[in-house]
Amino acid sequence: MLTQAELEQRAGSRRPRRRGPQPSLRQRYHEYLLQRIEDFKNRISREELFQLGNEAMAELQDDPDGQYFLDEVLREDLLDKLITKRLRLPGFGPWRRKFPKLRQAQQEPTHWGLERRGAVAAALERIEPGDHALVIGGGAEAIAYLLAAHEVRLTCLIEDDPTCSQIEARMAAESLTGGFQALVVMLGSWFPEIERPVHLVAIDAGLLADLPSPRRLGLMAWLQDLTVPGGLHAVLGRVGSVAAETWLSLYPDWDRVALRPDPGRRGSGAGLKRGAAPGVLLSRPLSPAGAPQHQASTA
Repeated sequence: MLTQAELEQRAGSRRPRRRGPQPSLRQRYHEYLLQRIEDFKNRISREELFQLGNEAMAELQDDPDGQYFLDEVLREDLLDKLITKRLRLPGFGPWRRKFPKLRQAQQEPTHWGLERRGAVAAALERIEPGDHALVIGGGAEAIAYLLAAHEVRLTCLIEDDPTCSQIEARMAAESLTGGFQALVVMLGSWFPEIERPVHLVAIDAGLLADLPSPRRLGLMAWLQDLTVPGGLHAVLGRVGSVAAETWLSLYPDWDRVALRPDPGRRGSGAGLKRGAAPGVLLSRPLSPAGAPQHQASTA
């Protein structure tokens, strides 16, 4: 992640952003197939899956060159090939031709109904591929897709299984599955083991309003402690719900990052989905050289 000083220095430079090793198109395509196949398996009953397995075996037996002695790995491979055919998933060639344009569109906040100059869009200027982000709450679902399109390692913490499944299915359909996981948790009551460091946290302000005060305070203390010094928190509100500014008191010693106005926005925001809002962006203070790292507030 870039510090504010590094961001300002880079603004006048033509040097490309740092990029760690990225998966090849072939690897991305393989991930896309696996995710679509697994999503399909999870949506059908055990009986239907068993029936598909029998159909895959029958197709092999009808093949004069087929093998009749199968281990578990080969059985699973046959089933996956049958599901790929049933779902009419594209081959590598057609997928490869479509992917670059799709990814370019997915990296624009407005593609997901988000502000071009909102809190997460501003955070993208400092986030680099391979950084780790947490998305908290189903109301921040669109943020998850935008971050995934920017090659961020992503962990989504969601309070209900249907929303979690919906995000997983959309990630697979959009070829956004690299470095992504979604977990169903009771936020503020139980905290999963999260890989450190965390560079960015995006939080649904509506979720914070729904949590009882003890759970909300516990969640925020945990999230702030996970975040690296200089890391960012984007609190996202929605039109008609509790404003993101309501929760500034939870960050008494964090620095608020100013958002640049969007010169292209007129009135209620043409091209944006109803409910999009810019939110607020906050930065955890950097520790002085040689001093212990700043501890998260439990306010």
